[in-house]
Amino acid sequence: MLVLLPPSEGKAASGRGAPLKPESLSLPGLAGARAAVLDELVELCRGDEEKARDVLGLSEGLRGEVAKNAQLRTAGARTAGEIYTGVLYDALGLATLDAAARKRARRSLLVFSGLWGAVRVDDRIPSYRCSMGVKLPGLGALSAHWRAPMASVLPEAAGDGLVLDLRSSAYAAAWRPKGEVAGRTATVRVLHAPTRKVVSHFNKATKGRIVRGLLEAGAAPKGPGELVEALRDLGYTVEVETPGKPGKAWSLDVLVTEIH
Repeated sequence: MLVLLPPSEGKAASGRGAPLKPESLSLPGLAGARAAVLDELVELCRGDEEKARDVLGLSEGLRGEVAKNAQLRTAGARTAGEIYTGVLYDALGLATLDAAARKRARRSLLVFSGLWGAVRVDDRIPSYRCSMGVKLPGLGALSAHWRAPMASVLPEAAGDGLVLDLRSSAYAAAWRPKGEVAGRTATVRVLHAPTRKVVSHFNKATKGRIVRGLLEAGAAPKGPGELVEALRDLGYTVEVETPGKPGKAWSLDVLVTEIH
């Protein structure tokens, strides 16, 4: 099973250990595309601060993120699982998983990123600010920048098992499974059952709890149908929209009555 996650907008501070070693990151086929984004982002943030803030869409209160990006090559690195914080990651609680579940997390979780493309939770990265919606002056829209390298690398990373896609739309734009891989991909929405509406905070927290539950249970669904059964075994109410033709992903709605 490969689980595709969005990053968190907020991130923990960089560590005090060794700085980034780009060659150590997973998915080495993304190395060239990563280097291009890193080079331009660092150069942008070492220059005109106001221009950098405008390009990155940062408010006055986030001015310090520009200086942080300017130091990406020398800042201490921590595991991505420690860097990414926020609602989904709080609910997932990687640090409190038992040893077996943590091993499954390292093997199956893939976090998408405007800067890195995608990383595994044990990859060591510095804290940064660069969403997938950014358009860098030289590279253009990052979602478009990542499509070709992702299309080359991600099908192999997906292997022959289930792809559970929990990304937001901005990050999903960087790679959309196609063909045979799409046929074993399931996207998930979390709906408040009484209103059948998506509530952002609640949606993220529930997705984090879903991933944690699957990891703790040792679930290894091989396709969307088995995922539905695994989620129901965990106590979730799941509605299924099967694809109308081959090469399309399944759509699952998880209905929850309580918002927390």
